[in-house]
Amino acid sequence: MLILADTGQNIKVEMKTFNVAFLGVGRMGTTHLRNLAALPDLHVRVVADRDLAAARQGQALARAERATDDIAGAIRAPDVDAVLIATSTGSHAELIEQCVRAGKPVWCEKPVALTLEDTRRVAQIAEASGVPVMIGFMRRFDPGYAAAKRKIAAGEIGRVERFRAVSCDFTPPPLAFIKTSGGIFVDMLVHDFDMARFLVGEIEAVSAWGGALIDPGYVDAGDVDTAVAMLRFASGALGVLEGARRTTWGYDIRTEIAGSQAKLVIEAPRMTPLLDYRDLGYGGDQYPNFPERFEAAYRAELEFFFACLRAGTAPAPGAPDALESLRVALAATKSLREGRPVRVEEIQ
Repeated sequence: MLILADTGQNIKVEMKTFNVAFLGVGRMGTTHLRNLAALPDLHVRVVADRDLAAARQGQALARAERATDDIAGAIRAPDVDAVLIATSTGSHAELIEQCVRAGKPVWCEKPVALTLEDTRRVAQIAEASGVPVMIGFMRRFDPGYAAAKRKIAAGEIGRVERFRAVSCDFTPPPLAFIKTSGGIFVDMLVHDFDMARFLVGEIEAVSAWGGALIDPGYVDAGDVDTAVAMLRFASGALGVLEGARRTTWGYDIRTEIAGSQAKLVIEAPRMTPLLDYRDLGYGGDQYPNFPERFEAAYRAELEFFFACLRAGTAPAPGAPDALESLRVALAATKSLREGRPVRVEEIQ
């Protein structure tokens, strides 16, 4: 028997071996493959990527039985029980649908899609089918965020009054990616909108500002590299979100939730738990990026997905969560472009 603590509940499961198809061997795919290979009672039967050489690299990393460039065939393979998707964003919706229609439980990196229409369609198909679908909002499984959720749910900080989040990447992605990413709110800061909803509740309205303060190329890409957003929650709580595509000091992320009785702060300022004191000062290292900062969370979300499959419970977050967080991100994008506050209910 296994007791798995997730973000606020215990799941008791019988151990069962799963045969897995893994799709997509890019940067995040490599991260997930490493974690998958370390989990017990899982066999990666096939690694698939449109680039067969990448698929073979993934095969070696996960000690999988085979590699292929036939992604649809990997989903349909009779020796596959579940599918993990880490392909490019534009392919997520179609591949989730293929998995659901094949009756294969599926975990997929966020987002489901860049449009509300496509995300809603996937959510409806998944709900109608009953096939388990989980979306990779990994911060929910970080020990700090999970503990904060439990404290808030238990009423330990009183009524939540304020939310603040800072998310700044150390190095920006290529401009070629930016042009197809959906924008800073949809691609990057959607994690913070998901955290805001997860920890505080639904968001009613957003006011957003942004600019190309780091690289003027973002203007040509139709995006910004630095942004802030003000949030009004349905509960009456207020929030602020700051984000940037580049820092010069390391991956910079923290979240604060202030209540009527206490405040919670989630941050991990040093990669190595060491401070070096000398010459009337001290120093330490910082996380270079999100794969290192959220290493435990990436593994925990996959553990949770398979624990849910073994227990016969619905994994979360699912497509409905992806839909609502995308709605907030699109509201922020609309506010940025139109220079006015936007109610989330406008995004239909």
